[in-house]
Amino acid sequence: MIAVSKLSLIFPDKKIFTDVNLKFVPGNCYGIIGANGAGKTTFLKLLSGEKKATSGDIIIDKGKRLATLNQNQNAFDDYTVVETVIMGYKELFQIMKDKEVYYEKLDLTEKEGYELADLEILFAELDGWNAEVDAEKLLNGLNVPMEDFSKKMKDILPKNKVKVLLAQALFGSPDILLLDEPTNHLDFEAINWLEEYLINYENTVITVSHDRHFLNNVCTHMVDIDFFQAKMYAGNYDFWLESSQLMQKLMADKNKKKEERIAELKSFIARFSANLSKSSQATSRKKSLEKIELDEIVPSSRKYPFIGFEIEKILGKDVLEVENLGLTIDEQVLFENVSFIINREDKIALIGKNDLAKTALLKVLAGELEPTSGKLKWGQTVNKSYFPGENEKFFVNSDLNLVEWLRQYSKEPAETYIRGFLGRMLFSGDQALKEVKFLSGGEKMRCMFSKMMLSQSNTLIIDSPTNHLDLETIQSVDNGLSNFKGALILVSHDHRLLQSVTNKVVEIGNVGSYSYEGTFDSYLSHDQLKEQRKQIYK
Repeated sequence: MIAVSKLSLIFPDKKIFTDVNLKFVPGNCYGIIGANGAGKTTFLKLLSGEKKATSGDIIIDKGKRLATLNQNQNAFDDYTVVETVIMGYKELFQIMKDKEVYYEKLDLTEKEGYELADLEILFAELDGWNAEVDAEKLLNGLNVPMEDFSKKMKDILPKNKVKVLLAQALFGSPDILLLDEPTNHLDFEAINWLEEYLINYENTVITVSHDRHFLNNVCTHMVDIDFFQAKMYAGNYDFWLESSQLMQKLMADKNKKKEERIAELKSFIARFSANLSKSSQATSRKKSLEKIELDEIVPSSRKYPFIGFEIEKILGKDVLEVENLGLTIDEQVLFENVSFIINREDKIALIGKNDLAKTALLKVLAGELEPTSGKLKWGQTVNKSYFPGENEKFFVNSDLNLVEWLRQYSKEPAETYIRGFLGRMLFSGDQALKEVKFLSGGEKMRCMFSKMMLSQSNTLIIDSPTNHLDLETIQSVDNGLSNFKGALILVSHDHRLLQSVTNKVVEIGNVGSYSYEGTFDSYLSHDQLKEQRKQIYK
């Protein structure tokens, strides 16, 4: 068990949270949520001891091992992949190294012999004989290539380094597992494996994530950092979100009797708890939900931007035809023989193992890159707009404020119109006069959505729209794209977004592509497609 008592973190210019009292017990997974800057990652660093609180205590049961997800990809460059994983259990790894020192000696003194014997006993008690096998099981689960196992970390791809560091955190089943954004840069198969692993994890997991699908699948409780407090709620992210919004609605209705509010809330809880069938903790979680009282649920103070896409020109039936498209840059083949068709109501999830290839294909479709081979044909009624994965060039050398910047993309130049638009995107008052080069990553993303919304295009090409965004803005993006009436081509690592928005999947490999009519979930779970999908990769 790990607990915090009267925990406060206050900086000279900012209060993060005060007087927090929480208890985290084995068998549960706790999701930490809050607006950007609320202190989610900081809270994990306080629990791990990396940061010190202003006041209060963090209590960990004696003898319990705590592990964190290391964010420094280059910290283990001189170690092999398997060694790096085992290093997650520091005591075991040190024993292994100490043993090597003794075995390298030609002759051992009697004292050294006894010391080595003691090490062997500790090694066996910590299940050291299975360490390499256990490390390889984790790496296999996360789809790290077997040929990488014996390589040094500096010699493997960055996307695989992330997986190795995650395996390091999981290694040895620590009593308390702290995971900060564990799904970042993982492919969907690795995320699914991690979800199943954590669902069946018997110890304590505390995680920060912007992946709603992940939070819903693995979390038994949510800890919401809001109002300078951190409060715990039973249930996953969707339950917290819907109950919080319900409370806002009920509290706003001054004429509704308390008894009616209680009845409505209990009805909601009953409906929600009936759907908790996947998790191994479903029964206990349902009991926790059934015990919730009305006053225990507090509506969130966080606000949602409005993201909605109007269309100026109605889209015809034929949108895009791509035939045997290929792109080679600096003698590197990013993709070839890519073919697919987009019709009027298609919303495409563009997926694949190579992120560079997906981004390059979107740039080809947007007209920013010329294909090396093949052809593409846009329909006559198409008016397209491109949302790039990297947007720094739109802001870095600009001295414009937000009003001036957005006016460049608006047919209506009046400041009152621009300010009204910015207000819906949560830029109000003097914020609208802030110079765009000083905006945060999330603020720049909201600006790019504003730019795209003003285009009123009937076809959207969007690359990684949830980067740098908080959960509230991600939900608004989800709503806006779900309600969009035109055609869409979307690249994203957000499982929930792809599932709720798209109706067709196009997977591109390095030697071809594969198209599928249906939802993203059905595509991933379709066993008969797995062999066919493999054939588009060398």
